[in-house]
Amino acid sequence: MNTPEHGSKTDRKDIPAAYKWKIEDIYASPADWEKASGVLRELIQDMEALQGSLSSRETLLKALRLKDHLSQEIEKIYAYARLQQDADNGNAAVQALAGKAESLLAAYGHAVSFVDSEILALKPEERQALIQDPDFSDYDFYLKDLERQSPHILPSEEEALLAQSQLATTAGSSAFRALVSADMAFPDITDGEGNPATVSEGSYMLNMSAPDRVLRENSFRALMGTYGKFHNTLAATLTGTCRSSYFYARARHYKDTMEACLAGENIPASLYRNLIDTIHRNLEPLHEYIRLKKAVLGYDELHYYDLYVPLSQAGSESFACDYGTACAKVLEALQPLGKDYVATLRKGMDEGWIDIYENKGKRSGAYSWGLYDVHPYVLLNFQPRYSSISTIAHELGHSLHSWYSARTQPYAKSDYTIFCAEVASTTNENLLLEYMLQRATKEQKIYLLNQFLEAVRTTVYRQVQFAEFEQYIHDKITAGGTLQAEDLENNWRESNRTYYGPALFIDPELGSEWSRIPHFYTPFYVYKYATGYAAATAFSQAILDEAAARRGDGRDLTQEKDSAVARYLEFLHSGGSDYSLNLLKRAGVDLATPAPVQITLDKFAVKLAELKELLGR
Repeated sequence: MNTPEHGSKTDRKDIPAAYKWKIEDIYASPADWEKASGVLRELIQDMEALQGSLSSRETLLKALRLKDHLSQEIEKIYAYARLQQDADNGNAAVQALAGKAESLLAAYGHAVSFVDSEILALKPEERQALIQDPDFSDYDFYLKDLERQSPHILPSEEEALLAQSQLATTAGSSAFRALVSADMAFPDITDGEGNPATVSEGSYMLNMSAPDRVLRENSFRALMGTYGKFHNTLAATLTGTCRSSYFYARARHYKDTMEACLAGENIPASLYRNLIDTIHRNLEPLHEYIRLKKAVLGYDELHYYDLYVPLSQAGSESFACDYGTACAKVLEALQPLGKDYVATLRKGMDEGWIDIYENKGKRSGAYSWGLYDVHPYVLLNFQPRYSSISTIAHELGHSLHSWYSARTQPYAKSDYTIFCAEVASTTNENLLLEYMLQRATKEQKIYLLNQFLEAVRTTVYRQVQFAEFEQYIHDKITAGGTLQAEDLENNWRESNRTYYGPALFIDPELGSEWSRIPHFYTPFYVYKYATGYAAATAFSQAILDEAAARRGDGRDLTQEKDSAVARYLEFLHSGGSDYSLNLLKRAGVDLATPAPVQITLDKFAVKLAELKELLGR
């Protein structure tokens, strides 16, 4: 009854204010935004005036504090513009605002760029003294990490030269984007009834999950076949990106690209290799899942274009409910995280953190945007289905991670790393899944178990498959080789045969799939999806096991220092106050060992057994 009219044809102005985020919590009016922008320009000049003077302890402290202040202000200025743009891309005034914000962001980046190099120009004993200095306590981890990376930070003239070279060395990724986004044309196809259909990068995954097998096959062969026609060009663009990455790694005195990419978050290469090894030791449950999918779907041959078809026809729509009911389910599901967590969730739902419904010009998807001294903002495009309920839990997991970090840590230590970014969101997803499973019908349980198995397949197994392929291609570049399309296609087909087992028929066209994956143009990133999911599974499992063991004894586990939930909440409060692996280990998840990943894969096997029992297999 309370759901407003919404959708891609509904103007933003016609969505009631109660269902939109309160952008005025950042600035009360555009005039206030303009005033803040003017103040920022003056502060940028103050920052630039400090260049060359950071050898003085007092001036350095002043510079660091001013840099923090500038960063907080530009975050708000930029968010105020971009949030409104994302909510209504057709608004010309908002687009102009976003353009001004981009300019100010660039000016800020230029103004503070000298700080790191001037700190590193100090004598080693002076830098160590700063780390121990109580007046620099907000910056001790920043200084410690800068010291760690100092052997790889070059003299200012060389850093400037590397910065200038960026445009010249990004041709590979730029060519890939241009080819795929603008120049590549996919052929027309038909569905199972002979009707005209289209395939593109935008529609491919929708087609691949459709019940029409002819549509899926035609989409697969058309898309992969098109990429295959450009395989030599795409091998060259990938070679260019890999060689560029290796050049920067060696210029900064790293052994190879992997070491350089992992160094930013202080992740050892052994973690990366151990992750791949752990997955290889646990491929049999994935093989069993593929055998089950083949049997349930009833195909003589299971092809790659059959992998995304759901095993249950109950579908996400069987969980249809309005937004208020969806929020109530999330609040109930996350009760194990304690009263304060749930109260903060409710605060976000009730006090204008969330932009709920689709409107004309609103960007698709969902995200959480944290602001240190305001509150997080969450963009949704809510629809009455399970995926939207899960998205609420996911995005508010990000939001509460940002909220708690901002209210516990000084600004310089508040920003958590990409390595940790998906932990809180996926923990919430897992807690919601278990809550919904306990209350589901048989068909809904089949759907939910399939959802979980697909999440592990695509977020853990598949991302580690990507990670292993990255290791293969970068090892070839390190050895002085080049990437040949035929070698890449053979490797990719063999990789799929290894990961999915004999139940999957390997079509020749599958060999082209490597060439459409944009992640490979951002080296050694995708493994974080798997580690983040594994950490979240370990956290959620420990929290639920503890809650079940203590149920009914009336104790508040959030107040017990050594409880699983208390350790997890401490992690949410920790922001970026230490290295990611240290923060997770203190909370009870040691990703330097195989244990968290093994917990995830063991849960995959357990849920697979439950699904087989429900299906009578």
